[in-house]
Amino acid sequence: MALLEDGISVSIPTVLVGVGVALAAPILLPVTAGGLRPLAKTLVKGYLAVMDSAKEVMAEAGERFSDIVAEAEAERKHATNGARSGAEEAKSGSKHQRHGEHA
Repeated sequence: MALLEDGISVSIPTVLVGVGVALAAPILLPVTAGGLRPLAKTLVKGYLAVMDSAKEVMAEAGERFSDIVAEAEAERKHATNGARSGAEEAKSGSKHQRHGEHA
């Protein structure tokens, strides 16, 4: 029984506060909402500015990464072509040696 009585004694003030807020909300909300609108707009503007800056940074980082990829591909292609040339030279050199020719 004590638990039930404690629950009722705690919940009555809570209910009264809830009723008071419900009654005051229609009066206070338009006043509060009117004051919060400029703040909300300022926050949204700040968010948009940060997002624009972030987009610029990401675009620049993407360009730099693309440059690095292009350089790596060019170096890889050059290395592959160099290895093929070396292999072809070695192959042709061995043909000359088999036929008794000297390079």
